[in-house]
Amino acid sequence: MSSDFEGYEQDFAVLTAEITGRIGKVPKLLGDEKKQMVANVEKQLEEARELLEQMELEVREIPAQSRGMYSSRMRSYKQEIGKLEADFKRSRIAYSDEVRNELLGDDGNSSENQRAHLLDNTERLERSSRRLEAGYQIAVETEQIGQEMLENLSQDREKIQRSRERLRETDANLGKSSRILTGMLRREIWTVFPTPQVVQPSVKQDLVSPCLTGWLKSEEMSSS
Repeated sequence: MSSDFEGYEQDFAVLTAEITGRIGKVPKLLGDEKKQMVANVEKQLEEARELLEQMELEVREIPAQSRGMYSSRMRSYKQEIGKLEADFKRSRIAYSDEVRNELLGDDGNSSENQRAHLLDNTERLERSSRRLEAGYQIAVETEQIGQEMLENLSQDREKIQRSRERLRETDANLGKSSRILTGMLRREIWTVFPTPQVVQPSVKQDLVSPCLTGWLKSEEMSSS
């Protein structure tokens, strides 16, 4: 599972490096070349987001004890994508201003304040998006931990119930065995002494040990 994640990481690194290089070229190009470059960057950013989704699915399959390291790496990659998108927006804003100035013959000085305002708003939106994403990730991880704890508790309860059932079965078997042994011992005694009134008390006392007599009495009391 971790090998798949690392493969996605390598693809992500190559893709983001290409995106970074192309974003730097956008302000330097003109006309159709610039439009084509913008389209290519948009396509690659979409591919990078899809890679992040695949990586996130892989992280969810990793055992909980090893998931923390991968979750931290995912947060770093998402921040990297956010930075690339912000840089791309800045390059597109510069590109839009340049096209407008070429069409209107304006030198662009009047748009500086507007562009600064747009950049400021863009950065604010990006910070808000990152905070929301971090909060969502924490909620997902908390939910996963809670589900694992519930599963462990359920398994422990089942083990306890099975142990109780085995104890009850063992207790019932012991009681049954005790009653069988008591009956067998009684039959053996009455076989040896079929007519107790003929056997002299002294002889019977010598043959039947006091311990055996006491044990029989206790068994009779427990069975009754």
